[in-house]
Amino acid sequence: MRIIAALTALFALAACETTEGFGRDLSNLGDSIEEEAEEND
Repeated sequence: MRIIAALTALFALAACETTEGFGRDLSNLGDSIEEEAEEND
């Protein structure tokens, strides 16, 4: 039973890291688009 709990915690942690990384990538993309828009304004 402890092995299942440990694996569940590991997968939850991995998913959280993936989501956080995706959020950072999206934020960087938004910043790039905003900079391009300001340059061409």
